Amino acid sequence: MHAYGPADGEPVVLLPGGSATGLVWFANAPALGERYRVYAVDLLGDAGRTRRQGAALTNTADLLAWLDALLGNLQLARTRLCGHSYGAWLAATYALHAPQRIDRLALIDPTQVFTAFRPHYLLHALPALIRPSQTHARAFLAWETSGALLEETWQRLYASATTVPGRKITAGRRPRTTNLHLPVLVLLAEHSRALHAAKAAARARRNIPNAEAHVLPGATHHSLPSAAPDELNTRLLDFLR
Repeated sequence: MHAYGPADGEPVVLLPGGSATGLVWFANAPALGERYRVYAVDLLGDAGRTRRQGAALTNTADLLAWLDALLGNLQLARTRLCGHSYGAWLAATYALHAPQRIDRLALIDPTQVFTAFRPHYLLHALPALIRPSQTHARAFLAWETSGALLEETWQRLYASATTVPGRKITAGRRPRTTNLHLPVLVLLAEHSRALHAAKAAARARRNIPNAEAHVLPGATHHSLPSAAPDELNTRLLDFLR
């Protein structure tokens, strides 16, 4: 876990997408950290330095128990929670599991929350899933981001993360978002190849009375949250306040 910002600031917990690690928030932490205490976490079961002790990670309940323990050890009775992609799925699922601990929920291009994956996204992801390699990972990233200016160091980290032995991404059913009764921000990538932005925005507004949904011009699924982060940071800060 990476911590940033004033020690006495109100907490914001950030959950990354698959293979991204907590370092994917490098372009967002400076803005958020001016006001908040930011905790950017490596997800249990994925690449990074979070390791499970004891029995192997097997299901969604294990992930939720881990987040319970994480917030408990950080002594966060309540927090703002933000996730991207797979991390957004986990954030929404956790907000339903423990709504008393979440003040506000921000979901950035959330997969498997409001809509399913686009088939062609999964098709292009197959080589990296079946035969993980840095070459396959970087080719997939280049295809999805369509020439966006991604930070080279982070691209190398993402490619390396996909080849870490023992990765086990645990996913469950789509969260019942009609049961979310807290303020929710949904930020969607205009050119996301992972999901259909307009459909996801419409469903978010329909399912959640307190939802605020915006489409970020020019963004793709994997260019978020770090490439051209100004509008994302502005909308996120406005919402968190």
